[in-house]
Amino acid sequence: MSLKINALCVNCDVCEPACPNQAIFMGETIYVIDPARCTECVGHFDEP
Repeated sequence: MSLKINALCVNCDVCEPACPNQAIFMGETIYVIDPARCTECVGHFDEP
């Protein structure tokens, strides 16, 4: 998995419901991506 949510995240809550695999969740301070669930949106979106 090459995707990562970095410290520039403003916790706008847009990414979590948009994730087709429920791989994004609120971490301690910012959202994080569960690499075991992330497929980089293959089959759902043209690009992540």
